[in-house]
Parts: sequence; structure tokens; C-alpha cells
Amino acid sequence: MTDLTGLTAGQLLDGYRAGAFSPVDATRAVLERAELIQPEVNAFVRITAEQALAQARASAERWRRGEPAGLLDGVPVTVKDILLMRGAPTLKGSKTISEQGTWDEDAPSVARLRAHGAVFVGKTTTPEFGWKAVTDSPLTGVTRHPLDPTRTAGGSSGGAAAAVALGAGPLALGTDGGGSVRIPASFCGIFALKPTYGRVPLYPASAFGTLAHVGPMTRDVADAALLLDVIGAPDSRDWSALGPASGSFLDGLTGGVRGLRVAYSPTLGGQVAVRPAVASAVRGAVERLAGLGAYVEEADPDVTDPVDAFHTLWFCGAARVTRRLGPDQRELLDPGLREIAALGARRNALDYLAAVDVRAELGRRMGRFHDSYDLLVTPTLPITAFEAGAEVPKGSGHRRWTGWTPFTYPFNMTQQPAATVPVGTDGDGLPVGLQLVAARHRDDLVLRAAHALMSGGS
Repeated sequence: MTDLTGLTAGQLLDGYRAGAFSPVDATRAVLERAELIQPEVNAFVRITAEQALAQARASAERWRRGEPAGLLDGVPVTVKDILLMRGAPTLKGSKTISEQGTWDEDAPSVARLRAHGAVFVGKTTTPEFGWKAVTDSPLTGVTRHPLDPTRTAGGSSGGAAAAVALGAGPLALGTDGGGSVRIPASFCGIFALKPTYGRVPLYPASAFGTLAHVGPMTRDVADAALLLDVIGAPDSRDWSALGPASGSFLDGLTGGVRGLRVAYSPTLGGQVAVRPAVASAVRGAVERLAGLGAYVEEADPDVTDPVDAFHTLWFCGAARVTRRLGPDQRELLDPGLREIAALGARRNALDYLAAVDVRAELGRRMGRFHDSYDLLVTPTLPITAFEAGAEVPKGSGHRRWTGWTPFTYPFNMTQQPAATVPVGTDGDGLPVGLQLVAARHRDDLVLRAAHALMSGGS
């Protein structure tokens, strides 16, 4: 039998439809893979094998009757342990959250997956409350790179990225407040999309406010588009959610890039030092876009590094998420989270509103930029995966994770759709990602261009 762990969601659905294999076959294969990789990679907080097999058996019966429940019936999926999933604790990488409780509610995206018959393989690892761009926490330890366990998988959706890369489910739900689906996807060599803010509803609201997005992490673009078709629907629990999409993201993939106006910014106007191997892989992919008919020119958006404003927003979020903890509980926190929470607690309302003003101005400038360009292309990251268990690369001189993620967090501030596409490797065989950014509400353009790039234009 075909190795079912290597199939995309679309291929699994085709197989179910043809009777070549069943959701039970696929789920067993994925669970075996998850158990196999867990000791070394540590991608999971928990693997929900019994629940998954029960869901798969129910799905198999629906397929036998020719009555699948929805667009993803029987497809294995993982859920980052930031999002609520009925029947399993959501501990968010923290020893300060008790497993005790009813755990009887799904996050909106999880509820949509359940309604469409998806099979929940387990909850994936996250740094504590998703606060940083690598995945290690006091609760679950270090999550490692799928190709080299001495290196980080990135974060904060590092467990999700590693699971997808190693075949422990073709679909994963991640969250992204400053790059947290794009960063680990770039490091691990998979695709990920941070949709326009509000396209995927979020409940409970993130402590980091409207910086936080929910997004798909997959091995190919078609799976991400299919997943977005499922999860990108309104939910009354999120007052900031967008209305229904105007059409299917999956159906819109095939338009290609011919005639699109693409701005290529290799360093954001000289602000970022990019490793030569990364720059070379990204430039080669940009040349492929041009070969597919896009009008490409080097052009830099007017993005003066907004890191101070981002830190104000991010640190205040950290202060908020930890505000009810007593002294003993605070001692259980990741020391880095404890440090930024203390910094956030010193900011006042005027500091916060000044950061909001910076954000608004950045959004205005990017809006004007997209009057001239359909897409912005940058490296996703200036580096490839570094040593596991560290917030910043050794010897980099960076104090916080934002020092090595300058291409990602600005587009959380502007709420634009942004995706990372694998475009090659460096000299050590480590994946390199290219970032595609479009104007707000143009998720379709990001997906279309990514699909063209990954499929050679088909």
C-alpha cells in the first residue's frame, strides 16, 4: 500500500472516494508516525489516538454509505495547543494552567473542522502562551527540527510544522502573532499562510489582541486553500471576524501569476542582513515568478522597522496573559516570558496608543504600496534553523526573537495576508522560505501565486 503519511489531504480524499483505502487506514498510519517521531522531535503535547480512531471509524462508515460529512471527512489534522479542542486540555505550554476542568468547547476553527468530519490526531507543542519564535516551554521541553534534532523547529507553531513535515497529519492549525506559522514553516520546509486578520475567527480572544491570526500549515498550497475554505467562516463568538469569503480559495488557485505586479524587496531597503544562501534561493524563486509571466521589479515598501511599537504591543500582551498569576506561579513561567511581561506591565495607556498609531501609519503606507503592486516578495527569514533550545542564534547579538524575524512581524501589525513558500535549501540542506504578502482581503492572490510557484505554474 502507498505510504499514506506522504499523501496530501486532497489525495486522501480522492482515495476515500475511490475506495482505495479508508480513513481508518490513514489515521492508523498517521498515529504510528506521530508516535515514532515524538521521542526525538517532541511535536506533540498529547496524541489523542483513541479519539482519532473513533472519529476515523465513523468517517469510514459515512464514506461507505456515500455520505461524507463535509470537505475534510476522515482527514487527519493536528491542533496547536493554544486553541481549544473539546475533550482535551489546552495548556498553552504553561505549568500555570491546570489540566482539571471540563474542556467542553472548541475554538471556532476547531469547531469547523469537527463539522466537516476531520480526525483530530492530537495537540501540538507551543512555547508558553505562544510568546516567542522558537518552540520550547517549561511544560513540554524543546521541540526539534524534523531534519536535524540539534536545531530548532522554529515557533511558536513549531510542533505543528514538525508534525506536517514528518507526515504526522497533512493538515495543521497554527497561530501567528508575529510570524508564528510562517517562521516554523520556513525552517521546516512546508507551506503556511497567515490569512487576513479576521478571515479565521478566534475565540477566546488572544491576549496579544489583533496581532494574532489562525492559519493553515500544510505540505502544499491546495491543502491550505481547502483548509481555509473550511475554517474561514464567521463565528458569532468573534466580533471582529470577517463575513463569508466571496468564493472558494481552492477553486481560485489556478489563475497563475501572468500580469501580476510583483515587488521584490530582498532586504526591506537595506534594513536586513540576509545570509547569502537564503538570498540566492529567494532570488531564484523570484526569477521563476518572472518566467511565469509576473511583472517583477525590485522595490521596497516604506517600512521603517516598527520593532519598538511591536514590542510595546507584544509585551503588554504578555503582561495581560500573566496578570492574574501569584508570585509562586510566576516562578513557574519561562524566564523570558516573565521578563517581557514585567516590561509590558510598566507601559501605560499612552505608550500603548502611541504604538497603535505607529501600526496605523504602517498599515496606511502598505495600503498605498499595494495600489502599485499586487504582491510583495521577501525572504521569510534572513537565516535558516539554528540551535535548539535558544531564543536567538548563538553569537547573533540579538536580545529577543524579533531581532532575527524582521520580515514577519510587520505584517501582523498591518493585518495583511502573508505566506511562506519553500524555495530551496542552504549549504547544510536546511530549508529556505520565500514570503508572499498581499493587500488586506487578497488572500486569494497570495495563495494563487504560491500555488504557481510550487507547481511550476499549473
